[in-house]
Amino acid sequence: MRRKTNDLTLAAVMAAAYVVLTLPFAQFSFGIIQFRLAEAMTALAVLTPAAIPGLALGCLLANLLNPMNLGPVDIIGGSLATFAASVISWKLSVYFRRRENSLLPVRELSLGRKFLAVTPAVIANALIVGTYLPFLLIDEGSAAVTAGAVIVSIGSILLCEAVVVYLIGLPLLTAMSKTRLAE
Repeated sequence: MRRKTNDLTLAAVMAAAYVVLTLPFAQFSFGIIQFRLAEAMTALAVLTPAAIPGLALGCLLANLLNPMNLGPVDIIGGSLATFAASVISWKLSVYFRRRENSLLPVRELSLGRKFLAVTPAVIANALIVGTYLPFLLIDEGSAAVTAGAVIVSIGSILLCEAVVVYLIGLPLLTAMSKTRLAE
């Protein structure tokens, strides 16, 4: 019972932190160029499965409260991308840590394995969000969405997400893997 309460509390804190790290920086958290600082927290899914609902709920709330709300496609699509990335990161973490009948602590993973474990956030957001974003941002009357616009959008989200996840999230993961959260 205590573990469930701790996980629920941790998920709620992560959801709140995601919103707080996104909305005040809305000018560069939403759009084709998207440096969403909260996405660095996706690295925490490597440490605990409690991050999965916390990050998904945080993303859902941030997209719902987006000052330039892009509608249900973004609210649901972005949240599903974060959810999928978190689940895959957790599963990769368990796979990399598995030794005989026990799990190694995350702090004992090599930097390369940590890098691979946080990569799903970069790929999922680039492919999912990057694909639908041009359709939501390009004005219907001005131009049609082209394959080139979608490719540029995917590339832009990939680059922005990689910067946030690898330059902020990976050091965050390394630091947090030395705390009680990693137990």
